[in-house]
Amino acid sequence: MEKILTLFASAQSNFIHFMRVAIFIVMAWIGGLKAYQYEADGIVPFVINSPLMSFFYQKADGIAINDEGQQVAEYTLHKNPEGKVVEKNIQWHKENGTYIFAYGLGTVILCIGILVLLGIWFPKIGFWGGILTFGMSIVTLSFLITTPEVYVPNLGGDFSTPAYGFPYLSGAGRLVLKDIIMMAGGLIVASDSARALSDKISDI
Repeated sequence: MEKILTLFASAQSNFIHFMRVAIFIVMAWIGGLKAYQYEADGIVPFVINSPLMSFFYQKADGIAINDEGQQVAEYTLHKNPEGKVVEKNIQWHKENGTYIFAYGLGTVILCIGILVLLGIWFPKIGFWGGILTFGMSIVTLSFLITTPEVYVPNLGGDFSTPAYGFPYLSGAGRLVLKDIIMMAGGLIVASDSARALSDKISDI
């Protein structure tokens, strides 16, 4: 048991590098997917309900009437389920600026991932990559407060469900909550880079 503990303790720096690689993979993959229609459509509920980001969209304040005659946010009538393409919905998203924003966001996410990865060799770059990862995670986690879709809705059925609203996370909510791990990872790689930079300064 002692040998196993010693092995893990001595490999800590390698595990932190693995954390950097893991963050890069997530950032590069998800950032790259922002170039695709289904992913761009999918982030609309998060962005359009966020007071920090909604100004990027042209129709953030749009109101419409649904099939039941109820007044609802316009974007709710133009959701494209993943794997389904509806031309009128895509046209709405084009007018909304959905795709242009997604391209920009994807580029930012990819760049942050690259900064984190470069921290393996360049601590100063890696430090800022970690800080930006932490900051991005704060924005993402704020969606738990601003986005209705992160909680299970009460859609009725044979009888009312008691498990809806807070704290019952939907699939989207569970995905957002996982960003707390990215937040911790950002702090870990930033602190490791800061330690490496401090060691260099002390050696001078």
